[in-house]
Amino acid sequence: MAQTLRRDFPTLNFQQVTPGPIDGVYQVVADQSEILYYVPASGYLITGEFWTRDSQNLTQQAKVGLMTAKAGLFPLDKAVVIGKGPHQVIEIVDPDCPYCREGSAFFAGRSDVTRYIYLFPLNIHPEAEAKAAYILSSKEPEIAYEEVMGGAFDKQPLPEFKDNGLLKEHQLLGQQLGIHGTPKYWVDGRFVAGSSLQLVEKMLGGKQN
Repeated sequence: MAQTLRRDFPTLNFQQVTPGPIDGVYQVVADQSEILYYVPASGYLITGEFWTRDSQNLTQQAKVGLMTAKAGLFPLDKAVVIGKGPHQVIEIVDPDCPYCREGSAFFAGRSDVTRYIYLFPLNIHPEAEAKAAYILSSKEPEIAYEEVMGGAFDKQPLPEFKDNGLLKEHQLLGQQLGIHGTPKYWVDGRFVAGSSLQLVEKMLGGKQN
């Protein structure tokens, strides 16, 4: 089936073709994290979501499964590590993303997590790349991270620093994982899309006293 898809769409960058949710339709993983659907009988490529009668989003479930499988690809020794709790949380964040900051505040209020944080500044935030480089080049990156995410340098210049190049590694990792937006979380290995903090809280066992 991969050969047929490549024949019909020679410029499509895809990694996997598997049977889809209905007969005659195949699920395609493209650009590392996107789900498309291919109908070889007609030669059509379809974007969109499949839902069941009982309101299950099969496309979203496929994406969660796809990204969950990538949890083991993170080099944890390259992350900013905060906390020593029993739950492992991997975060991909942009320092100027408001949803990332909301998530950061949420996790900062919990003692039951060990956080492995990767910086992935987006082009829509022009100051984010410098802030990310500052965090990763700091002698105490966990402190620098909390300062930046708390808005300490939103209206004043960053302290002088020498870029250690670690941000480029974080950016390359994000590209390899097919990351296009932030935040992204993996909670004890399970992927959570976007800022679904109520779901994250539930996965961690509820609110902390």
